[in-house]
Amino acid sequence: MINLEGKSILVTGGTGSFGRAFIRRLLENSKVEKIRVFSRDELKQFEMASEFESSRLEFYLGDVRDLSRLRTASRNVDVIVHAAAMKQIVASEFNPTEAIATNVGGTENVVAAAVDNGVSHVLALSTDKAANPANLYGATKLCAEKIVLAANLLESDAGTKFSAVRYGNVIGSRGSVIPFFLKQKDSGRVTITDNRMTRFWITLDQGVDFVLSAIKSMQGGEIFVPKLPSMKVSDVAEILCPGVKQIEIGIRPGEKLHAVMLTENDSAIARELPDRYIIVQGESTSDKFWSQYPPVPARFIYSSDSNTRWFSKSEFSELLKSQGFL
Repeated sequence: MINLEGKSILVTGGTGSFGRAFIRRLLENSKVEKIRVFSRDELKQFEMASEFESSRLEFYLGDVRDLSRLRTASRNVDVIVHAAAMKQIVASEFNPTEAIATNVGGTENVVAAAVDNGVSHVLALSTDKAANPANLYGATKLCAEKIVLAANLLESDAGTKFSAVRYGNVIGSRGSVIPFFLKQKDSGRVTITDNRMTRFWITLDQGVDFVLSAIKSMQGGEIFVPKLPSMKVSDVAEILCPGVKQIEIGIRPGEKLHAVMLTENDSAIARELPDRYIIVQGESTSDKFWSQYPPVPARFIYSSDSNTRWFSKSEFSELLKSQGFL
C-alpha cells in the first residue's frame, strides 16, 4: 500500500478531462508534494495554471512519443498516472499509425522512463474497449495493458510496480455522447446508432475515486475493473432530450453494440471484490495478495447488456443533474 502524502505524481495527458479532475482532487484533498502535468497543448496548460494557481503544480510540455522528454518529466517522481492517449474511435480507424504511435509506443516510453528513474508506482488508464476489441483504439489499449503487465514481470528488479484500470463511458468527458445529444436537442432530432446499444456509465469524480483507490492498493500486475450500472444509450438520449425524435443511423466503424469489461478469458484469472473485479497477473505479487478474494464464476462475462445493475431513468436523471447537464 502507498501513502501519497509527500509524494510527487506525474500525470500524462494531464490537461484532459480525467487529468484535470484528478489533479483538482489531489490539490483539494491530498497532501501530495508535487504534481507534474505532462501534455502537448501549451494553451490548455496555461489555462490550467491560471485556474488552479498552485505552487504544487509543475507543467511539462511534451509528447509521450518522446522518450527523452518523458525521462526528464519523470525524474524524482514517485507515481505516474498514464492518462495520455489518442481516444477517438473514428479518428483512430482512419489514422491507425498515429493511434499506435501514441497509445502503444507512448506506453512503452512511459514504462522505460519509469524504470530509468526508479518510479515506484505506474498506473495506466485503459478502457472497456480493450476487452475483445472491435476497433483499433481498443486494440491499442489492449496492447498498452499488455505492455504494462509485462513490464511488471520483466522489470521486477527495478522495483517499479505497474498496473492498469479499465472502465466504461465517462459521463460528460470530451467525446462523451452526452454533450453530443445536448447539441442536437434543438434540431428536433437525435441520432442513435442502434436502439439496442448499452453502455456502462461512470462520472469523472467516480473515475478519480477509482484511480486513487487503485494506486493505494495496487500490488503490481493487476487490472482493476469497477462494478458499474448499465443503461441503454437511447434511454440516455430520451432523458436529455425528452420528446425529441430519435433517428437510428447504424453502428459506426469499430463501434460495439454492448460494452464488455471482463471477457471469458479474463474471468479465468479474475477475483471479485464488493465494488470491483481484479484481473490478476500470474506469477506476481498481486497473484498472492488478491488470492484472499473469491474467483469470479467460470466463463463469466461482464457485459453492459447482461449486467445485474441498471440505472433507472430517474436515477440517471438525478446523476445528470448532479453533474450539471440537466
